[in-house]
Amino acid sequence: MDPEATPVYLDYFEATSENPDVEDAHSHGPYTSVFLPIFYTAVFVAGVLGNLVLIAALHFKRGSRRLIDIFITNLAVSDFVFLVTLPLWVDKEASFGLWRTGAFLCKGSSYTISVNMHCSVFLLTCMSLDRYLAIVRPATSRKLRRRDCAHAACALVWLASCLLALPTVLSRELTLIEEKPYCAEKRATSTKLTWALVALVFTFFVPLVSIVTCYCCIVRKLCAHYQQSGKHNKKLRKSIKIIFIVVAAFVLSWLPFNTFKLLAIVSGLQQEVYFSSAFLQLGMEVSGPLAFANSCVNPVIYYVFDSYIRRAIVRCLCPCVKNYDFGSSSETLDSHLTKALSNFIHVEDFTRRRKRSVSL
Repeated sequence: MDPEATPVYLDYFEATSENPDVEDAHSHGPYTSVFLPIFYTAVFVAGVLGNLVLIAALHFKRGSRRLIDIFITNLAVSDFVFLVTLPLWVDKEASFGLWRTGAFLCKGSSYTISVNMHCSVFLLTCMSLDRYLAIVRPATSRKLRRRDCAHAACALVWLASCLLALPTVLSRELTLIEEKPYCAEKRATSTKLTWALVALVFTFFVPLVSIVTCYCCIVRKLCAHYQQSGKHNKKLRKSIKIIFIVVAAFVLSWLPFNTFKLLAIVSGLQQEVYFSSAFLQLGMEVSGPLAFANSCVNPVIYYVFDSYIRRAIVRCLCPCVKNYDFGSSSETLDSHLTKALSNFIHVEDFTRRRKRSVSL
């Protein structure tokens, strides 16, 4: 089969065929022209309000601030910038695939989406490494877990994300087909497909493996402490549950979309490997909204499961509230875990020293 005839899905909304948006316009049904605009509008409203409140609550928080809040704030800023462009895609879906807002916004909104995807993955990786150091390696993490290091890491994340998203600007263009404007991808060459494959592996799947590895090590440490502390430590069980929820939300949001994206790229590169264009189109249409919904889900996760952020948000919205029952003690997740594991770590160190002395 000729690979040039294979439609390859390299962007969030369209297929890179010769006239993808014409095909897409003809295939628009109630799902794409009715459900998606409503869904994206709900994501826009909830996400903008949620991330604005989260940013304000953490920025104007009085007293001591956690190191991880630097990463959470940057993640909220990234989500907010992406959500600002979402109304453009609401209009696109509601107008049966037509792009009515000009060439500049066609390139700019696609670039913003790409920056947000890379930024989210890298910031979540930094947060995972930070929690790994705080919980699993607290004794050796003092030199690395500093505010200047966190700010430098965030600056590098933004720089890398902006650079990695540049190919989106070069590949996106406003195309007139039958005198109708479409924001579409240029024909993908084998070189572009190879770069897209390498970029996808190193900007999503490698960070994903790093995130899962960090949290597996954390859970292993917590489980070891859990077995030693007994079955009545409800806070520790809740901490393990929170970790699983954070990782599960990220995986469920981004893994399906990037999996279909990977299949599309491989299908375009390998003549022997072919996936039906209808199958890939359906997969992208279903998994795409899940990925974008992650931008409004993050503030909800932090509010529900992090008492520190919940307290900051409530006091930001209602400054007069002081004696509000936030559902847990004044300890934050990281501080509680660090304190809960301190005795366990001391016991481990003592046991190792004792074994060494006996062997000598």
